[in-house]
Amino acid sequence: MKVAFLVAPEGVEQVELTDPWQAVRDAGGTPRLVSTKPGRIQAFNHLDKADTFEVDQVVKDATVEEYDALVLPGGVANPDFLRLDNKAVAFAKGFFDAGKPVAAICHAPWTLVEADAVRGRTLTSWPSLRTDITNAGGTWVDEQVKVCTGGPNALITSRKPDDLKAFREAFLEEFAKTTKGSAR
Repeated sequence: MKVAFLVAPEGVEQVELTDPWQAVRDAGGTPRLVSTKPGRIQAFNHLDKADTFEVDQVVKDATVEEYDALVLPGGVANPDFLRLDNKAVAFAKGFFDAGKPVAAICHAPWTLVEADAVRGRTLTSWPSLRTDITNAGGTWVDEQVKVCTGGPNALITSRKPDDLKAFREAFLEEFAKTTKGSAR
């Protein structure tokens, strides 16, 4: 299982990147850091700078076909930067078009709103996104984790870092269903 982790050059909530990343590795998968620029990305612990991480691939060179699933970590600034990058939005939307699973936590559904990928879907997020999701045609729920399979792909969403255990368990289960038999 090869999983793209799409992040902006700065603003990702570190634990929302590192915890799911480790879960993919522990499950025998290959996580890859995809960003809008090469080099290193700057992670944050809420509003404070945290560690930096090496980018594996620039989104303009990435294709949905080379990945089995997508994880969108949150952080307030991260998805706000991503939603302004047409290639990042198209990359995220491509997973829906291809019927591949997508997992998004906290503020990350902003990127999916921009990709017009929440219409007709039920999802959760950080509470401040409720109106954006509703206005984009989605149904927002206040749950620790929400798995929505009523569309072209599985969409797994979660609210915040406190929900990471439930989030990783849910997305690993859905990713395993989709990638069963995959040679990656």
